[in-house]
Amino acid sequence: MDCTINWLPENGMAFSAETGSGHLMTMDGAPDGGGRNLAPRPMETVLAGTGACAAYDVVHILKRGRHDVRGCKVQVKAERAAVEPKVFTAIHMHFIVEGRALNPTIVERAIALSHDKYCSATMMLGKTAAITTGFELVEV
Repeated sequence: MDCTINWLPENGMAFSAETGSGHLMTMDGAPDGGGRNLAPRPMETVLAGTGACAAYDVVHILKRGRHDVRGCKVQVKAERAAVEPKVFTAIHMHFIVEGRALNPTIVERAIALSHDKYCSATMMLGKTAAITTGFELVEV
C-alpha cells in the first residue's frame, strides 16, 4: 500500500493525497495554523478512515452470515491529548445498523469481532486511545 502526499503551498496548509489505488483526497489545516479550512484536517481523515474500516468489517461479517443488513452508519467521537503529540486518547464508535429482523446479539458480536480481530485502524489507534463502542438497530 502506498500514498503520495503533496503540499499545495498556494493554498496555505493544504495537501493533496493520491492513494496507490489512484484516488485523490484533499486535506487542509485550520486558519490558526495557516490553513484555509477548505477540506478535512489530516487527523479527521484518520478518524473517518477508522470508522469506515470498522463499518466495513461489521457489514461484511453480517452479510457473510446472511443477515439482512440494509445500512450501517458509525458516529465517531474522539478526544485528543492536550499537548504534542496530540494523539487520540479516547474514541467512541456508535453504530446505527439498519436491516430486517437483525439479532442484537449477532450485531454486537460483529462489532466485537471488528474491534478485537479485524479492524487494523482500531488496533493501531487502540495503542493510545481507549476505544468504546455502542450500537442501535433500526428496522427497515
